[in-house]
Amino acid sequence: MKKALLACVLFLSVAACKTNPFTGKNTLNFYPNSQIFPMAFAQYDQFLEENNVVETGAEANMITAVGQRIANAAERWLTANGYPGYLKDYRWEYNLVKDETVNAWCMPGGKIVFYTGILPICQGETGVAVVMGHEVAHALADHGAQRMSAGMLQQIGAVGVAVAVDDPEKRNAYMQAYGLGTTVGGMLPFSRSHETEADRIGLQIMAIAGYNPDEAAELWKRMKAQGGQAPPEFLSTHPSNETRIDNLTEWAPLAKEEARKFGVTSFK
Repeated sequence: MKKALLACVLFLSVAACKTNPFTGKNTLNFYPNSQIFPMAFAQYDQFLEENNVVETGAEANMITAVGQRIANAAERWLTANGYPGYLKDYRWEYNLVKDETVNAWCMPGGKIVFYTGILPICQGETGVAVVMGHEVAHALADHGAQRMSAGMLQQIGAVGVAVAVDDPEKRNAYMQAYGLGTTVGGMLPFSRSHETEADRIGLQIMAIAGYNPDEAAELWKRMKAQGGQAPPEFLSTHPSNETRIDNLTEWAPLAKEEARKFGVTSFK
């Protein structure tokens, strides 16, 4: 049983590598688009049915227009860098939902939701482009499938611990230690790395779309000013506001350089 579990983990880890075109790195992904996209699309449609979607008006139109502009910029970059068919299975959709939550999110395959509560932080189209670039980047980099894949490995490991330890009391202690260790030492850093990666990719594609990447750090300064108690970074799924502001400030000139390769020399 132990050998079978180890063999399963090794096989999955080797067989499930996929290259991230924006970083050139291999990523852990057990789920092909043909499997995960239909599930995501169905869940997205159900969410829209159960929530208050803003279907008309200037704000809803802005969300759609910015989203399309960002997705088009991503496709330009991918085509220019040798990935012309990368987005063939994506079905981009952008919806504004009436909700005071300060958030936006993206499901695999390009299904994006903005809550009205984040619009005051965005302060207009360029701020929306910052958030939209980040969410589109999650979809481009298959972060949803990667998180599911990591969760599967974590579960397989838990089964391995349970099988390896015969004594019930020791097994419970080992299982608790395993859960804490893999969460703090594995899953949380994995999630933070995705957020950082989405920040960097998003900055790049928003610049190619003609939006000023300098606005990204300003948006996160406004987010920080909202206050609220945040956990220490090592216990969080996201980098701290300070880390994001520093990163985005450093990366903005690089994003502008990348945009110039596509003839973009002025920014909104």
